[in-house]
Amino acid sequence: MRAITPSLWFDGNLEEALEYYPSIFPDSTVGPVLRMPDGTLVAADFTLAGNRLNAINGSPSATFPFTEAVSFIVECDDQAEVDRYWAALTADGGSEVQCGWLKDRFGLSWQIVPVEFLELSQSEDAEAVGRMMAVMMGQIKLDMPALRAAFDGDSVPAGTDGSAR
Repeated sequence: MRAITPSLWFDGNLEEALEYYPSIFPDSTVGPVLRMPDGTLVAADFTLAGNRLNAINGSPSATFPFTEAVSFIVECDDQAEVDRYWAALTADGGSEVQCGWLKDRFGLSWQIVPVEFLELSQSEDAEAVGRMMAVMMGQIKLDMPALRAAFDGDSVPAGTDGSAR
């Protein structure tokens, strides 16, 4: 069986998206593309961080917006990587949501998550996980030092107890 490839609908701004996303994620490429005889972009295949995607350059009048029902999870090695992806994806019209979620300028939803958070959430220590989750629920951008402190039962560092940006 061949791979299953997600296909995204862009409202007439696919050319812009094909420049934007590869500028953020390493190991990203664009191509092949399908154009009308007049040069209008119809669709394109591309990879982001080695993951194959397809995109359609739909009509803005069709109104098929992205929703939170579909999101992409970016697993980050450390807080610096969380901060970098957060800044890049919220720039130029993106918006912060909650609990590590954001929307980029095209309205596509992303979850920017430290790998350490994912690992700790699988702990058998239910109380530690509960403390960490309580702090996470109040955060915007995930702040791993605060989450780790909550997991460990330490006091949460000032300014990171749910107001992380």
